Amino acid sequence: MKTITPTELRANIFNLLDEILNTGIPLEIKKGDKKLKIVPVDQVDKLKNLVHKPDAIQGDPEELVEISWADEVNLDLP
Repeated sequence: MKTITPTELRANIFNLLDEILNTGIPLEIKKGDKKLKIVPVDQVDKLKNLVHKPDAIQGDPEELVEISWADEVNLDLP
């Protein structure tokens, strides 16, 4: 969770509110020794923020168990 001062909130309130609404992550404002939180009322679908990774392995995880790394790794220790 991000913590800011009231001055930072005043300077960037619209951007910060958009960030809270888009990410669903609450914002904490610290004034002296007291703290406030701005929290979205509706839950955000966190899965919509996932980035497509075409190089990710797709398939059966059991197939990964049989991968041989012998040609990739040099285990000769001094």
